[in-house]
Amino acid sequence: MAGAMSFSSGLERFITSLKNTPDGPVFNPWYAVDPDHDKSPNSPEVRKTQLQHYFLERQESARWLFVAEALGYQGGHFSGMAMTSERILLGHKSVDGVMPDHVFNGVTPQRTSKPSIKQKGFSENTATTVWKTFVQFEMDPYEVVLWNAFPWHPYDPEGGLLANRTPTGAELEYAGPYLRAFLELFPGTEVVALGNHSSNALTALDVSHTKLRHPSFGGAPEFRSGLRSLVNDRE
Repeated sequence: MAGAMSFSSGLERFITSLKNTPDGPVFNPWYAVDPDHDKSPNSPEVRKTQLQHYFLERQESARWLFVAEALGYQGGHFSGMAMTSERILLGHKSVDGVMPDHVFNGVTPQRTSKPSIKQKGFSENTATTVWKTFVQFEMDPYEVVLWNAFPWHPYDPEGGLLANRTPTGAELEYAGPYLRAFLELFPGTEVVALGNHSSNALTALDVSHTKLRHPSFGGAPEFRSGLRSLVNDRE
């Protein structure tokens, strides 16, 4: 009980700290409303609740921490969780074996974008690839926690909130303490970086980790091959 209370209070502090959005073209999905695309003023609270349950339901089972680069507009911008899309939450990826209760089961999954924009919700290729691969490799989804070196959504000011950009070096440095705080929530787990930016951020914190190819931009086969080798090596 004491351990659960400690995790819960630590998680609450961590999520509260995410309110400190860095300056610049950065969207905070848990504390800001996307005025053109959110379906409700309550959307940030929905995303925050989903993130809380996602973490809470893994407090005793987490074995792997996968750290990618940053939230994307097709994923965490509207779901509230790294590498997780609305279509996964709404059950539209069941054809790939990915079910909503693979993400969490303590609350009913919800979309936060307007249905008039995307009828079935937003879909992210990285999210689909990552979750589908976990299913194919028979990895327990409650042993895996997904996060980003830069936890917020860096958007292209010319493209608007429905556009992505790579976080700058200064932004990744700003996010360093938040990455460390995330890692401290799940001690004793194995850390896996997806791509160079996340690997560099973990190295800057002197965190031991394995680096895999990020599945975007044609990297899916190499990601799957690398993950298969890693999982087999740990069995």
